[in-house]
Amino acid sequence: MASAQTQNVATELLSLPMGRQVKQFLDYLGIEAGLAENTILAYGRDLRTFLHFCHRHGARRLDQLTPAVIQQFTRSLSAAQMSESTVKRGLVAIRMFLRFGKMMGMVQDDHTAVLDGPKLWQRLPAVCSTNQVRDLLEAPRPEEPFYLRDKAMLELLYATGIRASELAGLRLSDLNLDIGYLRCLGKGGRERVIPVGRVAVAAVTQYLRGLRPALAGASSGDFLLLSRTGRAMSRIEVWRLVKKYALRAGMGRNLTVHTLRHCFATHLLTGGADLRSVQEMLGHVDISTTQIYTHVDNERLRSIHRKFHPRP
Repeated sequence: MASAQTQNVATELLSLPMGRQVKQFLDYLGIEAGLAENTILAYGRDLRTFLHFCHRHGARRLDQLTPAVIQQFTRSLSAAQMSESTVKRGLVAIRMFLRFGKMMGMVQDDHTAVLDGPKLWQRLPAVCSTNQVRDLLEAPRPEEPFYLRDKAMLELLYATGIRASELAGLRLSDLNLDIGYLRCLGKGGRERVIPVGRVAVAAVTQYLRGLRPALAGASSGDFLLLSRTGRAMSRIEVWRLVKKYALRAGMGRNLTVHTLRHCFATHLLTGGADLRSVQEMLGHVDISTTQIYTHVDNERLRSIHRKFHPRP
């Protein structure tokens, strides 16, 4: 079921020229392409901004979306000091929409093929040391009422590298603590199985025995992580708690759930894991997405070389 945010974007689109075609495109992404709702929502917002621009500049039909109009739009984003990644994401949304329009016979030509997006620097993900991760994992205090839940949450994030939404969606039936693995649904509904280490298994077991029965209620279902009201924890609640414990561990406001995912991948590769295995555990479709973590490790090797080689 679509969220209220997605429904609001869809409703606003229908009031704009070409909005009905964009709505059909978004429906296609969800029903046929199987994209995650957050991805569809991002495309919808980008295309909503684009349609407002087109309306102001007299481009109100698909056949009026010339390269000049699209270039004007991307320049307007740059002039508004939008980041390069925001400009590129907007152009990707327009390209996909026009390709869909051509496929469905809504438009004869796809003009975006001749457009170049801004060149992006490859940003290396932020990664913490193993000592810093240890401090984060030890940030929950045993005397706190939700210690067992939060400890299990942090241990699972680092042990498996799963995303916040994947963790929030975990059910008891997705866990096999005897063997030590979990099953999760990633982007596009793709299922993967990830090993869970002994420390994380122990933390989850303590939570299941010591706290979850007290939290569980009629609305709990078989979700693993429960809020104080007995409902399944949301992705936002997971992010908020990680931020809370990062601050407590002295790691600043920039550490997020995704930072733990980066740490998971980098620490595995540093320890000798092969790239294909890490790709499978992260749920990356393309191995080039996983390869960025080898660059992080190479940076570490270069720093060691500069520090210890007699002729750096």
